[in-house]
Amino acid sequence: MYDARDLRVYVSTLAGAACWGLIGLFITPLYNKGFTPWDVVAIRGVLSFAFLILFMLVFKRDQLKTHLRDHVFFASAGILGIALYNYFYFDVFSKSNLSLAVTLLYTGPLFVTVLSRVFFKEYFTGKKAIGVVLSLLGCALVVGLLPFGEGSMSYQILFLGIMSGFCYALFSIFSKPVSGRYSALTVTTYNLLYTSVFMLLTSNITSKAEMFQSPDVWIYSFLLAIVGTIGGFLLYTLGLKSLEASKASILTTVEPVVAVLTGVLFLGEYLNFWQVAGIFIVLWSSTIVSKAEANVPS
Repeated sequence: MYDARDLRVYVSTLAGAACWGLIGLFITPLYNKGFTPWDVVAIRGVLSFAFLILFMLVFKRDQLKTHLRDHVFFASAGILGIALYNYFYFDVFSKSNLSLAVTLLYTGPLFVTVLSRVFFKEYFTGKKAIGVVLSLLGCALVVGLLPFGEGSMSYQILFLGIMSGFCYALFSIFSKPVSGRYSALTVTTYNLLYTSVFMLLTSNITSKAEMFQSPDVWIYSFLLAIVGTIGGFLLYTLGLKSLEASKASILTTVEPVVAVLTGVLFLGEYLNFWQVAGIFIVLWSSTIVSKAEANVPS
């Protein structure tokens, strides 16, 4: 039986994944305007941090207090777990398609489960194993890699996709130690602080000011920051506060489902029988994971 608090935790994590699943709607128009994947990562990081720090300074100033030692985790999550994960993910998207990018990204739960066992001593239970297998199977069906193995990919795209999954896993690993000490707002704000600083130092987005004269660029940039970034990371971090890192990561496999449904509902894409089956498998895997008992070594 779930209590109301458990339900809120799972809904929060799933809602965060749903926000991430919508980003294809915001990224594609920015690519069409001439921005590169690295530019889009910079836009996402800098704008998201700007919105969050303004909100925190006005309404949650007391939550900006942190211990200096924790900034190692904030910086690691912000640079490795957000900036690089975004770059690899967006680069695969730009070189192939969103479905393939999402599929390769969701090698992440495998990395999280292994790394969580190493760093947090979380048990790899039978239910977690079943959840991982089913979620990956469902993702593969949703994006059309199964049952017929349609399409092909280069080794470069495969490598970039696996790196996106690995860096995605690092976000959970580095955020977990501080998620119990601070609010989701605090963790997300400081993670994005280091993301934005890193991107301002390494990108040339500041030299492309003329490209921001188009109202469309601002609209899609704001949506990417508010919906696809702040909403996603806050809700996911809030769930991570009360869940094992491996559980939270596997639950977010609803993201490719949302991405495909977005294409069907808003972009005129077709959803076949196997994709529908994949959606149900991913949702089933999320249910299995949410019912798994949290086994913590004594």
